[in-house]
Amino acid sequence: MKKPVVIAFALFFWAFPTFAGDAGALYQFSTIQALMEGVYDGAAPVGGLKARGDMGLGTFDALDGEMVVLDGKVFQVKSDGSVRVVPDELTTPFATVAFAQPTIVKDLGPVASLAELEKAIDALLPTTNLFYAVQVHGRFAALKTRSVPAQKKPFPKLTEVVKTQAVFPFRDIAGTLVGFRSPGFSGGLTVPGYHLHFLDKERTRGGHLLDCTFAAARLEITVLPRWNVELPERGAFAGSDLTRTREEDVRKVEK
Repeated sequence: MKKPVVIAFALFFWAFPTFAGDAGALYQFSTIQALMEGVYDGAAPVGGLKARGDMGLGTFDALDGEMVVLDGKVFQVKSDGSVRVVPDELTTPFATVAFAQPTIVKDLGPVASLAELEKAIDALLPTTNLFYAVQVHGRFAALKTRSVPAQKKPFPKLTEVVKTQAVFPFRDIAGTLVGFRSPGFSGGLTVPGYHLHFLDKERTRGGHLLDCTFAAARLEITVLPRWNVELPERGAFAGSDLTRTREEDVRKVEK
């Protein structure tokens, strides 16, 4: 008998009361629609994410940079390119994490683009109707990331923010891609398809992945049959119209 995909929702009370330590689950705080509509106020401490996953991605209060969660540490990649480990009390308006327990491990050959990488990973998946945590370790011949600066109120929509994004092109850089592949039906709440961030081996460079090229890399995939979503109970989230976001806008912003 096939195991069902479990999608759970909860209202958020500051201390992350539920879903702690749920291996095999994608934990998500808030929704991509809220982020698209300019709900950037941090509503959850990043320290709480560590009980729900040791790898992942997201952003920070006021959209201040890109979040990379790797090996249980939360890193902030700011718009000036700097990287730091953040204190637990720093807050996030949106994040997704999971525990890396890979059951699919594969050495990949040459990849010429992010689109080609996505196709190579898809070919290894048993189904596209589950969630997957993805890590790709290797030395990248070329790689391009981005980050965004902290925003001031009234917050603009994310489609406007990315027009001022800082783009970082790298050459011959070793590190890890971290992120998720989400099924198409999840597009109402999260980023459908692939959403990947990058952190280099020295933990000094990174960001939201835009493109990459490599000759060889190590792929690790964790199957996630459960999707746990917690929603902010108060603040801008409660008063926002989250029905207007178009999936094509999400793809433009994330790609």
